[in-house]
Amino acid sequence: MNSAILITYDKEDMINEAKGLCDAAGYQIVHTITQKFLRKPKYGISGGMLEKLEEISEKLRPDVIVFDEILKPSQNYNLASVLHREILDREALILEIFESRASSAESKMQVKLAQLRYEMARAKEKVRLSSMGEQPGFMGIGKFEVDVYYNDIRHRMHTLRSKLEKAGKQRELHRQGRKRMGFKTISLAGYTSAGKTTLFNNMTGETRDQSKELFTTLSTTIRRVTINQEPFLIADTVGFISKLPAYMIDAFKSTLEELRHTDIVIVVIDITDPPFELKKKFASCMRTLSELDIEQDKLVYALNKTDMIKKEEIEQKIKTLNLFKNRKKIAISAKTGKDVNQLKVLIKEIIENQNLPKLGKEKLEGVKTEFGN
Repeated sequence: MNSAILITYDKEDMINEAKGLCDAAGYQIVHTITQKFLRKPKYGISGGMLEKLEEISEKLRPDVIVFDEILKPSQNYNLASVLHREILDREALILEIFESRASSAESKMQVKLAQLRYEMARAKEKVRLSSMGEQPGFMGIGKFEVDVYYNDIRHRMHTLRSKLEKAGKQRELHRQGRKRMGFKTISLAGYTSAGKTTLFNNMTGETRDQSKELFTTLSTTIRRVTINQEPFLIADTVGFISKLPAYMIDAFKSTLEELRHTDIVIVVIDITDPPFELKKKFASCMRTLSELDIEQDKLVYALNKTDMIKKEEIEQKIKTLNLFKNRKKIAISAKTGKDVNQLKVLIKEIIENQNLPKLGKEKLEGVKTEFGN
């Protein structure tokens, strides 16, 4: 495992998330520096803190320095020039995790597109900086001139978009087929590590990879689930995270669009999170769902991990999220299965109230599709 010095904000929830990202990317943190402000113009941090960081970096000699904020190319260059280490900002770190997690052909293309979008936004500035001398770390450009470099990225992005568009059309055909057959569909959404895949496995009997690590799921998987002797289809999707740039959401749009076309979206919430962190993650989820144009009346809230928390605390957390009067919520434990059946009953009631057509007696054999393969 490669070593890293982490620079992050001095708030517990941000420290924990940044550490989780580093762990998911395969970096062992050898030192953590916390700051109230990470947006200083030249280095992101103050000159005094940079001197301390230089001393610590020289002593510990980490493989990378992780900066838990979005850096401008000039800031990255300035830091790398002083510290003589590769600098990974928050976006680059998330992209590394995405790259290591991508398993299906479609998710690999989505990650590559996001990487190219990240690169393109910095292309012109990086070329300008390259004229000033050798670039450390990923800043290296080599012999590319600005137009060649920029156009090469644009061409590769166009090729990937064309391939993803074809995959999207195939996905639309699948959806139309399910609709013709009268299948009712359910999708899981929520912050990364909230327990979506654990709930998916519980409801379907599957054994998909589940982990405390971030972004275990990158490609949408659809399986059958039976509720009160009636078959439904359920989809697991990529987890959300705070400060996830719009272009990353855009790159995964073909996967996330499953949420837009589904009958019910179960928003899985980790109810064990501290109140401030809980509110922040919930707001991030709701913002992402809004950006994807998901209708509010489709949402069901599954307050997960109740096996790890007292009833009184659960009720307090529900008030914190302003869901106390919301009838489309239920506290569950995906791990133990507690009240998952009640969640199924709630889903069935909501779908019946939507006056959707009933499923006929069509055969369900073969309804086992992992998109992207």
